[in-house]
Amino acid sequence: MLKVKRPSQVAKPIIQKILFMCTGNSCRTQMAEGFVRKLKGNILEPHSAGLKKQKIDPRAVKVMAEVGIDISKQQSKLVSDLTRIDFDIVITICDDANEKYHLFLGKAKKYGHAFDNPPFLAEMLTREDEILAIYRRVQDEIKNFVDRMPDSLASD
Repeated sequence: MLKVKRPSQVAKPIIQKILFMCTGNSCRTQMAEGFVRKLKGNILEPHSAGLKKQKIDPRAVKVMAEVGIDISKQQSKLVSDLTRIDFDIVITICDDANEKYHLFLGKAKKYGHAFDNPPFLAEMLTREDEILAIYRRVQDEIKNFVDRMPDSLASD
């Protein structure tokens, strides 16, 4: 006879707390947080923060909405606002944050994985379609990185 486990006997997955960190917490980290929430929310609890607060980039909101992820309600946060959270994983996604990163010591595993900065790359462009193409490219790179998590961390 097959023994069926009751819901109270089924092991819940261990959810790891992950922090994506960059300088401004306005674009790339917000996209990464949104993708993890949508694609890996069953195993990862995503957070994002920056070394300084900036307004959420409206173009990041736009390209994420195009793929069905709403990040418009996410808030820009300072890394110092999250010091009470015991993170399992911290990922710096820009070289600047990786160089200045010394705040989260604790038990968190630290990784650096730089993605291009869409607002910086778009500064010299005037056509919105060209600007959004940059945002979409970086968005795709972040999605691919998140899709492969946690394996993508082992290769960094």
